[in-house]
Amino acid sequence: MPSSADATDATDATDATDASNAPTEPTEPSKYRDLRDELESLTTEAFRPEHSDIDRLSTLDIAKTMNGEDATVPAAVAAQLPAIAAAIDAIAERMGRGGRLVYAGAGTAGRLGVLDASECPPTFNTDPAEVVGLIAGGPGAMTTSVEGAEDSAELAVEDLSALHLTADDAVVGVSASGRTPYAIGAVEHARALGALTVGLSCNADSALAAAAEHGIEVVVGPELLTGSTRLKAGTAQKLVLNMLSTITMIRLGKTYGNLMVDVRASNEKLRARSRRIVSLATGASDEEIEAALAATDGEVKNAILTILGNVDGPTAAHLLTQSAGHLRAALATTLHTP
Repeated sequence: MPSSADATDATDATDATDASNAPTEPTEPSKYRDLRDELESLTTEAFRPEHSDIDRLSTLDIAKTMNGEDATVPAAVAAQLPAIAAAIDAIAERMGRGGRLVYAGAGTAGRLGVLDASECPPTFNTDPAEVVGLIAGGPGAMTTSVEGAEDSAELAVEDLSALHLTADDAVVGVSASGRTPYAIGAVEHARALGALTVGLSCNADSALAAAAEHGIEVVVGPELLTGSTRLKAGTAQKLVLNMLSTITMIRLGKTYGNLMVDVRASNEKLRARSRRIVSLATGASDEEIEAALAATDGEVKNAILTILGNVDGPTAAHLLTQSAGHLRAALATTLHTP
C-alpha cells in the first residue's frame, strides 16, 4: 500500500504534467512582435531622434517646429495630383449617373471623411445620402474611441451592406497607415461589387492602395510626435478629401466659375451669401436679385439664370433640368434662342 508520501509525490507529478500540457497565453513579445515590426516599417510611425528633446523647447520654438513640419504637406499632396485627378474624374462619372460617394475609415481618417461628407449638403445642396462618411464603430466613434472597431474588415462589410452599395457608387478607403483592416475591408468589398474604389493613405506601397482601383499615397514622412497621424497625415488627408469632393462637385455643375451657386440657404449668413453670389454672377441690382430669388423659391442657380438668360422661374428650372444642373450649358441655350 502506498505511503502518504508516495501519494503526495504522485499528485505533484500529475499537477506538473497537467501544467506542462495546459495552453498558455502568448506573452506580449510574441503576441505583438509581428505588429510592432509592421508598424516600425511604416514611414508614418518612424521615430524622429532630432525631436526627442522637444518638450524642453519654448512654446514658440515648438510652434515654429510644428509649423515647419506642416509646411511640407502641400508638396507631398502635389506629388499625387495626377492620381488625385484620375480618381476625381472617375468619381464624377459615377455620381453623374446617380451614384454616391462613400468615405470609409477609422479614427482620425474616419472623422475626416464624415466631416467632408457632412459639409456637402450646405455647400453644394446635395442630398445627405449622396456623399456619406462611414467611421469604424459608428457615429459614436466621432467623439469616443470604439475599441477594436478599426481591426474589423467584417464591420466595414456590414456598414456598406446597410447602404445597399451598387456598381454606380464610389468608395474611398482612408487610412494614414494604409493597413487598417476596416478601410481595406471596405475597399475590397466595394470592388467585389463593381463599385469604384479609391485608397487614400500616407505610406508608399500600402495594402490599401493595392486593394483599390485608384491608389493615392501622400507620403508626408514621420510625425513630430511619433505615430500621431492626426498631424501631418491628417492634414494631408483633409486636403485630398477637399479636392475629391469639391472638384467632383465642380465637374457636376455645382458651381458657376468659383461661385457656390447650389448653396443651400439654411441660415441668415447663407441667405446673405446667396444674394451676394447672385450679385457677383449677374451685377444685378438688389431689387432684381430679390425678385429673381422670389421667382425661383430662393434657388441661387435658377435666379442667376432668370437674370442672365432673361427667362422666368419655371423656364429656368426646365433648362437646368435639361442641362443636368450645369448653369453654363443652360445659359448657352437661352443665348442661342432667337
